[in-house]
Amino acid sequence: MPVDEIRGTAQGTAPVPLSVLDLVTVGAGSTASDALRTGVALSRFAESRGFHRYWVAEHHSMPGVASSSPAVILAHLAAHTERIRLGSGGVMLPNHAPLVIAEQFGTLEAMAPGRIDLGLGRAPGTDGATAAALRRTDRLNEGADDFPEQLAELTRFLDDDFPDGHPYARIHAIPGPVQATSPGGVQSPHRPPVWLLGSSGFSARLSGMLGLPFAFAHHFSAQNTVPALDLYRESFRPSAVLDAPYALIGVSALATDEEREARRQVRAGALNMLRLRTGRPGLFPDPEEAERAELGAMEEEFIRNWSANVVHGTADEVRTGLDDLQKRTGADELMITTHAHRGELRLRSYELIADAYGLPVS
Repeated sequence: MPVDEIRGTAQGTAPVPLSVLDLVTVGAGSTASDALRTGVALSRFAESRGFHRYWVAEHHSMPGVASSSPAVILAHLAAHTERIRLGSGGVMLPNHAPLVIAEQFGTLEAMAPGRIDLGLGRAPGTDGATAAALRRTDRLNEGADDFPEQLAELTRFLDDDFPDGHPYARIHAIPGPVQATSPGGVQSPHRPPVWLLGSSGFSARLSGMLGLPFAFAHHFSAQNTVPALDLYRESFRPSAVLDAPYALIGVSALATDEEREARRQVRAGALNMLRLRTGRPGLFPDPEEAERAELGAMEEEFIRNWSANVVHGTADEVRTGLDDLQKRTGADELMITTHAHRGELRLRSYELIADAYGLPVS
């Protein structure tokens, strides 16, 4: 697998490659169709300005997040783009049979050869009850604890290399490498590179031990970022995939033409997260609703703490904040996720960031 499928190239004056993480945010007064149309526009924009990759995250039972089916969304984006890498950030492996994921991402690889990433997480991407409905079991810890075994099985399906005598030795993920070895086969044996995602030390250590690229969710676990990246680098063992560690971090960032608008949108995003954390998920609220909301002291503290982890303000302020974060963490890539009530504000934010770094226009 070519190393440059993983390692990007910094564009303009950006310190490292910049990428996009899309949760397909649905704001109050808009629809999932609106959010998906924004995703298409954003992926095309990201491609035109030299962003390295565009990932979609798996979430469930959250009205304000329309990314429950990453593989479906990625297929749609593949039809509207030509060069940018597309992937999952991530697919939650315990929610699915490994064979199903291998087939889905083998299909995506056939649709967009050489452009697909398979990012995997071990969290459910939702609450416990929804996870139980997805997995048809209430033994949720079992899936997380078995993650290394599930990962090994998925990798075997992707590579089509179960050993003789294994119960799955005669089962093949299609599309997949077996088609290249069948009589008359011309299928490429290539398969998507695997990334591990995490917000704590477990996936950091496992990713390092396996020599895989690692993506850390700084945008919702900022206090763990530096320890997790340190653990990943300390645990890293060279592999056929990578000869040195490669880690990206997900960063919540919002640039606006006026600083006040950034503060209003970030407060709305924090209120959205507060409702989610307290079991009241809904559509992404508009800033006026967020300003009117009557909150207690502990809720206001949550709003302040959450907002502090969002790099926001004018384009210059966001660029400075991203530069400082990259220096502090040593991240090899910054994957920017932007949350705002309206799709055009999300698009404008990425445009301002691209201009601030002088990213090329193609």
